[in-house]
Amino acid sequence: MGARAKTGDEVRVGGRSVPLSHPDKELFPDDGITKAELIDYYRTVARPMLTHLKDRPLMMERHPDGYKGKSFFHKDVPDYFPDWIHTVRVPKEGGSLTMVVCDGTATLVYLANQACITPHPWLSPADCLHCPDRLVFDLDPPGDTSDGFETVRWAARQLGDLLTELGLRPALMTTGSRGLHLLVPLDRRTDFDTARHFARRVADLLAARHSDRLTTEPRKNKRRGRLYLDTQRNAYAQTSVAPYAVRARPHAPVATPLDWEELDDPQLGPRKWTLRSLPERLDKYGDPWKGLGRCRRSLARAERRLDDLA
Repeated sequence: MGARAKTGDEVRVGGRSVPLSHPDKELFPDDGITKAELIDYYRTVARPMLTHLKDRPLMMERHPDGYKGKSFFHKDVPDYFPDWIHTVRVPKEGGSLTMVVCDGTATLVYLANQACITPHPWLSPADCLHCPDRLVFDLDPPGDTSDGFETVRWAARQLGDLLTELGLRPALMTTGSRGLHLLVPLDRRTDFDTARHFARRVADLLAARHSDRLTTEPRKNKRRGRLYLDTQRNAYAQTSVAPYAVRARPHAPVATPLDWEELDDPQLGPRKWTLRSLPERLDKYGDPWKGLGRCRRSLARAERRLDDLA
């Protein structure tokens, strides 16, 4: 990948001049990955990534001293952010909060320059904050066993089949960390309480079918080595790692959308693609989630089908 962001104190993006600070600072020192390279990566993947960021509040995971240094999650917009960056005021307990909305490549570059390694968008759009347009099921390996990801792979297949049986169109993604996410596009006609209850019912049904391997028990000491079907993200103000986001892990792995056929790849792992390898994958195969918005479905019909199975 080129180092276009190193050429000066600012970079021209989408008709805007975005100032750069310390572009040579190494954010992933083991690999020599600098802030400039992070910025160039996000410019490269902006087209598919922005379809999952635009029009929704964003939490910034910032690592000013690199991924090994002190980090923090930044929800509110600092006063020094330029006024061309879109924001949204969101209600919270006891008041409200102004959050970033990443609607363009220039904003994505600006956030990368702020050492926002990983953006975490809400599950609902800014114009309908209480109605999610996606469900997320988070599957991480149970414990530290060597075959833990094989269990994740198996669980993803079972969960994907069940959601498809319910008339939904789940999408699959590596998290760039430990496991896989299944994302279910929704039609924005359901509130968070309803969506979360539905997700938990699906998880409960699947866990009951495979009680020796799966569980919905949130307490780790009660899981007995079973994989936890995590549906906790499906609530107001919760976030999920963005597709194509870099993770603060060794070698800068990337949360990578997949085709379902790739689940059978014996080389598949949660950190298979990195900041340096993902652009080549995009060039060669394109975006597996292109057109995902056309897969939005209503939960009403899925709930009726779930009633019949329960």
